Amino acid sequence: MSASVQEQAIIRRAVVRMRARIMSVVFGVAAGLGVWLATAWLLVRGGSNVGEHLILLRNYMPGFAISWPGSFVGLFWGAVFGAAIGWLFAWIYNQVVERRVA
Repeated sequence: MSASVQEQAIIRRAVVRMRARIMSVVFGVAAGLGVWLATAWLLVRGGSNVGEHLILLRNYMPGFAISWPGSFVGLFWGAVFGAAIGWLFAWIYNQVVERRVA
């Protein structure tokens, strides 16, 4: 039993496309946990000048601070930015695939 050329094209499009929602969830979780872990690591490690570079994220993440409550704010904003980047990545990838497969 062989599939027609049209059926093969439909299958190929469905297989190579990325799911934007799944990519946004994966990137969001990864980015959010990354910011949270980086902040938590600095808090546990301690020192005289904790997080002098990481605190620059405050320019992009309102409410972020090198503190335990600030780490959860960073988790939220990291998830938001990561989800947006993941969705955008999947959307661009799908646009390229549509042009190449079509």
